[in-house]
Amino acid sequence: MSEVPPPAPECGSCAARDVVIEELVRANAELLERVERLERASGRNSGNSSMPPSTDDLPGKKKPAPRRGTGSGRRRGKQNGAQGSALAWAADPDERVAHRPGGVCGCGTGLGEAVDVGVERSHQTHDLPEVRITIRQHDVYRVRCGCGAEHVAGQPDGVSRAPSSYGPNLRALVVYLLVYQHVPVARCVELIAALGGGAGPSTGFVHSTLARAATAVAEVVAGIKTLIAAAHVVGFDETTLRAGPAGTRRYVLSASTEEHTTYYLGRRDLASFTAFDVLPRFAGIAVHDRYQNYFNPTWSKLAGHQACCAHLLRDFTDAAESHSGAHWPVQAQGALRGLIHSWHQARDADLPAIPASVGDPLIREFRAAIRVGLAQVRRVPGPRNSTAQIPGRDLLEFCRDHDGDVLRFVTDTRVWPTNNISERDLRPTKTQQKISGRLTSEDVTQHRLDIRSYIDTVRKHGLNIITALRGAVSGDPWHPPALAPT
Repeated sequence: MSEVPPPAPECGSCAARDVVIEELVRANAELLERVERLERASGRNSGNSSMPPSTDDLPGKKKPAPRRGTGSGRRRGKQNGAQGSALAWAADPDERVAHRPGGVCGCGTGLGEAVDVGVERSHQTHDLPEVRITIRQHDVYRVRCGCGAEHVAGQPDGVSRAPSSYGPNLRALVVYLLVYQHVPVARCVELIAALGGGAGPSTGFVHSTLARAATAVAEVVAGIKTLIAAAHVVGFDETTLRAGPAGTRRYVLSASTEEHTTYYLGRRDLASFTAFDVLPRFAGIAVHDRYQNYFNPTWSKLAGHQACCAHLLRDFTDAAESHSGAHWPVQAQGALRGLIHSWHQARDADLPAIPASVGDPLIREFRAAIRVGLAQVRRVPGPRNSTAQIPGRDLLEFCRDHDGDVLRFVTDTRVWPTNNISERDLRPTKTQQKISGRLTSEDVTQHRLDIRSYIDTVRKHGLNIITALRGAVSGDPWHPPALAPT
């Protein structure tokens, strides 16, 4: 392409041409920047960002590349020597059914008169009884003493004073279906109607059952929150939820340990984090996704942080895609994965920390990758809060400035390297949204979250959820045991 000739002296046409060229160059630069932003946005997925996997198949989205692994070399399915599983034989079955031969013997004698020799073989079937609603009538008697005084029996426990009501088993099932299995209210009514032979409750009964269950577990949830605040390590996470008036977006905040979980509906701001009332009391290690509110000086009791390495690995994947050919993102990922694997091995062996002979070389490799990245990805000059940086620069600066918050799990195996526990706890919230869409009432949504806190804590203690819900709706909810002193 030939170069544009220089303008002739005092040539108006040449000056106008140069103005047009400058405008075209500026417009072209703006378009290139816009295309780059759009390509980056369309390339964001669960493999290189915090976006959930459910968004990977949205129109225009680029799916994450499959992870390349060497494989274990083992075939699929059960491995040789692995413990098998099967229906256990019950030494004391609930019911025995005798099957005797019938008909006539070859000699002409009926087999009904034959003498038992013994059981030839036995088979056990594991099944549920026929599901149907049982109507139980409670008759409250009045009696008269010999002296003439009359006495009336007290109201039976768990029985409403109304002439007809649903019992605790059915109410527990309603809460279980709504909150744990995410069954919509209308379908919950249909299911109970099918079990009851065509007579089902109203949607108002279902909603009121949810509210009463939330009230019944309110004290338990407060205790769970206190136990979490007293733990050594807690995972914090947050996710969006459509709740309240149309067009409103709220956040579900969560705090999780390996034995307890609690949720709060609010916003992703400092006021909601404070109202959640876990961080203001928490004096342990907070595992999270590096959101700025977790580093707020308001949490004066906090002992330290652990940045979720799963988020870091995804961010390094994004950096590798943005800086093709650069080795430092891959090197940092490899070192982090090696440290996470070593953490699992050390924890399984009941070691307090990753052995230095294993961890130190990986730490040096990780820090070297960060130094190289900082040298290659230069910072864009300008105010820190308003200047957009090249992809990867903020990540590198965080790893440099918060080295202890990235590698804390190396020296303390009580600290998790990832926040997967919290992410698993929050995932059902998105499932509920996909099934039911927007939850119109914020109060009812908080009721659901309180019951979910109760259910998840029950589940983590290995207890039966239906049994725990039955106790709650009957006025005797389960309470988690107190934490052992550390």
